[in-house]
Amino acid sequence: MAPELTKPAPHFEGTAVVNGAFKTIKLTDYAGKYVVLFFYPLDFTFVCPTEIIAFSDRVDEFKRINCEVIGCSTDSHFSHLAWINTSRKDGGIGKMNIPVLADKSGKISKDYGVYEEKQGIAFRGLFIIDEKGRLRQITINDLPVGRSVDETLRLVQALQFTDKNGEVCPAGWKPGDKTMKPDVQGSKEYFKNT
Repeated sequence: MAPELTKPAPHFEGTAVVNGAFKTIKLTDYAGKYVVLFFYPLDFTFVCPTEIIAFSDRVDEFKRINCEVIGCSTDSHFSHLAWINTSRKDGGIGKMNIPVLADKSGKISKDYGVYEEKQGIAFRGLFIIDEKGRLRQITINDLPVGRSVDETLRLVQALQFTDKNGEVCPAGWKPGDKTMKPDVQGSKEYFKNT
C-alpha cells in the first residue's frame, strides 16, 4: 500500500553510515522532529551525488528548524561507506553531514512506494515527515531529474508555519512573506493587498 499524506509515515529501521561509522537508525529516533527522507537510485552515479552533497552541505539550515535529513538507497552500507571514503574529485561524495541509510532488501523503498522493481533501485522519492510522524509532503521524480534543496527547505518552513499559525501559505511563500487566513474573507484580504 502506498504511503498517504497526513497518515503515519511507514516505520523504517536499517544500517546507515553516520559520521563515517555504521549505525542502526530508525524513524522513532527522530520523534519530535521533522524529517526529510529522500531516496536516490545508486551510489557512484551522476545526479545522485549532486543531491546528496547539496543536502549534506546545507543540513545546518534544516537542523536550525528542528529538521533532520536522511538519504537512502538500495545499496549496502558497505557501498555507502566506500562512496563516502572516496573523494569528490575521484567520483565519491566525501565526508557526509547526514546519515546515508542502506536499504539492500528494498523494503524501505517498497514501503514508501518508490521501488523500481525491474532495476531493483529507488526512484527519487522525497518525503517530509512532521514531528508527530505524519507524512506531510510526497514527491517522486523519475530517475534523471534531481531535487531542489531550496524548495525542500521552503516546504518544511511552510508546513511548520501553518502548523503554528493556522494560516495558509500561497504559492512561492518564503518566511516573512504574507500569508492568508483559510477562509473567503482571508483570501479577499490577501488578494486586495497583492
